[in-house]
Order: sequence, then structure tokens, then C-alpha cells
Amino acid sequence: MADESLRTACFAAMDVLRATFGEEVPYRDGLDRGFAFRGRRVPFLSPQKGIYRAAVQDGAAALAINTSANSPYDDEETPDGFHYAYRAGSVDQPDNRALRAAFAQAAPLVYFIATRPGFYRPVYPAYVIADDTMTRRVLVSPGRMIGPLDEPEPVLLDDPLERRYAVRETRVRLHQARFRGRVLVAYSSRCTICSLKETRLLDAAHIAADLEEHGEPVVSNGLSLCSIHHRAFDQDLVGVSPDYTVHVSKRLLDDEDCPMLDLLKQFHAKPIELPSRRVWRPDRDRLSERFERFRAAG
Repeated sequence: MADESLRTACFAAMDVLRATFGEEVPYRDGLDRGFAFRGRRVPFLSPQKGIYRAAVQDGAAALAINTSANSPYDDEETPDGFHYAYRAGSVDQPDNRALRAAFAQAAPLVYFIATRPGFYRPVYPAYVIADDTMTRRVLVSPGRMIGPLDEPEPVLLDDPLERRYAVRETRVRLHQARFRGRVLVAYSSRCTICSLKETRLLDAAHIAADLEEHGEPVVSNGLSLCSIHHRAFDQDLVGVSPDYTVHVSKRLLDDEDCPMLDLLKQFHAKPIELPSRRVWRPDRDRLSERFERFRAAG
């Protein structure tokens, strides 16, 4: 396969970035550094356009595709993968040729999906498994890496059940990442209780859980919480009342044997920090239902 060594180097460099930043990789001081290949610095993607073929490539197939946080194209999810639209213009326009060549050559690529401005969740290896010139879009599906840890190889998932399972897992993680991205932006990337601003320690907590009646992944159903406050909130050790006040459970307030609990107790009866836009603020009805559960837990 053309550019096999380049793709291997790209995937290995992505492994390093994910180990450094987690599942969501920033463009600035992350992806913008590119990766080393035969003494040259190769970009991971082009932030100006969605379909990317590196200048150093010998083959015709794209190395990466990306969907921005404000994509003008109608990409959608299916049980077998993700529809990805051609670039505007002729189907034989250079970028579209690179996208279609990825299908023709079964070439593994990186699918960068923006979760919020400046941050991407990379899906790799990914494969273009269908090409429809009539609807001007392809179908992209996750593959997997096999082999030893030091030299894994990308493979296309031929088994339909295995492929659908991989797509389902990817969809769940992407939904979580996008929800987190929207909530963190609304709260200026800080914990609504303690104001911690270390992004890698921040989560988007659901007020009404995914499977509950009002559990939609909208900002008003979320709270930006640091890891410890998220865990306490999920376990009903910390609650937020409909008037946006923090409450710590009585049993934690009465516990005087653990100084570390002061990290929780010091915020009791204090207001949370709200998003600047009213539409982003926590929904009071959802908070009321959730706060009743906190009170019942004692």
C-alpha cells in the first residue's frame, strides 16, 4: 500500500498525543506541531479544509479528514459508520479524488472530529467503506490496530457485527465528548463549584442521566465539574438546589476525621458559578428533580 510508512508514523504520533492530552487533543501546541517522518515535519491535518493529503505523500489517498465544530457539511451517523460529505465542486476536484482514493485503496486514515473549537477527538484507523457519487458522500467506519504493542498494524473490520459494535462504541464516546465540549465552553472551562480551570480534570456532569426522560445532551442539562465534585455529585454526596446553591450531605458535614473532606465541605451553602448566557444555565426543573434524589439519599 502506498504511504504505509507515513500512515504508521502518523498513527504512532497520534498515540503519543493521546497519551499526553487524553481523548480530546488540542490543535494549538498539539496537532499543530505535526509529526516527524524521514527528517521532515508533516502536518496531521489542514484546519482550513476537511480533506487532507500531505505534500510528502506518494499515493493518492487522503491521510486525514476532519469535521470542524461549525462544519457547513451535513455529516451524519449510521449503524455502519459516519457519512462524510464531498467538498463542494466537482466530484473529481483534488480533495474529492483523495477522499475517493481512500475508498478505492482501502487506505487507513485519521478522522478528526471537533468536540469544541480548537479540540479534536481522533478516530484511527478509520476506513472509507463506501463511496456514493450521487449523494456526494462517503461512509467512514472505525477499524482497529492489531499485533504487538511496538508494531501494531491497522485493519479494516470486515465482520458486520464487529464493525457495528465499533461504530456504536465510537458514537457513544463522540456524543460524550461533544456534550463535554459544549458544557465546558459554557462554563469557561472551570468547575462550577470550586472554579478549578485544569481542563484535563474537568467533566460534564448530567443533571438528568442519559436514560432518564429529560436526559438530553444539552448544555442546560449539564454542569462543569472537576473530577472530585463530579464523583461526589454522581454519588449524591453533593447536590445543587434549584436556586443554584451547593449542598454537601449531612454525613460528610458531620465527619471530622478526614481533613480532605474540607475540599467538599468548604463549598456548602455557596452559589455555583453560572454561565454568562441564560440559555446555558442549569434547568431549574431538572435540578429540582435531581436535588430531591440528593435529599432522599441523606
